[in-house]
Amino acid sequence: MMATPESPSLPLLDGHTIPQLGLGVYKVPDAEAARVVQTAIEAGYRHVDTAALYANERGVGDGVRASGVPRAEVFVTTKVWDDDHGYDATLRAFDVSLAALGFDYVDLYLIHWPVPSKDLYVDTWRALEAIARDGRARSIGVSNFAPHHIDRLLAETDTVPVLNQVELHPWLPQRAVREYDAAHGILTEAWSPLARGRLVGDPVLEAIASRHGKSAAQVVIRWHLQLGNVVIPKSVTAERIRQNIDVFDFELDADDLAAIGSLETGTRTGMNPDEH
Repeated sequence: MMATPESPSLPLLDGHTIPQLGLGVYKVPDAEAARVVQTAIEAGYRHVDTAALYANERGVGDGVRASGVPRAEVFVTTKVWDDDHGYDATLRAFDVSLAALGFDYVDLYLIHWPVPSKDLYVDTWRALEAIARDGRARSIGVSNFAPHHIDRLLAETDTVPVLNQVELHPWLPQRAVREYDAAHGILTEAWSPLARGRLVGDPVLEAIASRHGKSAAQVVIRWHLQLGNVVIPKSVTAERIRQNIDVFDFELDADDLAAIGSLETGTRTGMNPDEH
């Protein structure tokens, strides 16, 4: 019987760690989330990324409990949505998320988008700082923040985000964001790591995959890992969930990495943070 793959963990600024590879559950219906999460944990995942927007926090919590793996061994992230920006609204939104998950704490709580048009993300961040002080979020970070958004947090608050989750894939490698994050000790996490599946079938990736006896999706996930990104591929299919974590038995060489680097186009599958 094959050993269950296990993701390495990366250190966070605050002394905690995060499994480098996790399961994303965007657009997974709440009724399916428990099965998907339980399948992933059985396949070796120890990191699940959800959000209030996804309306599946209850299912995620149920899946963690159904897995039989102790809560302390599964890293769970959720996020505050745009409608709940502001200090008091964020505190209320966190209470709702925590109750839906059925947990005493989350491992990581993120601001989902900066929403600069509202100009409330600094107040929202102060609420996250309070939640972290209370121990109800072990770590706090941001999502879809450009460097200038984080600059404001650093100038006006006391806590550096441990992580910045952004759209990131070979079409959009986010070099400037990754360099900024690294310079400040912030981990970069990739959402839409496969460009919502649109990269699968790319001939460059298929050729690399063929050489390694892997799929194009596995090649892209491996690329993320070798860049040092945290990566959260999403699937509801048991076989694909298992394939997505089966990426620790091969390594991309310099030629592979150069070929993948040639795919950059700047194409986004989601919104630009300054326009959201």
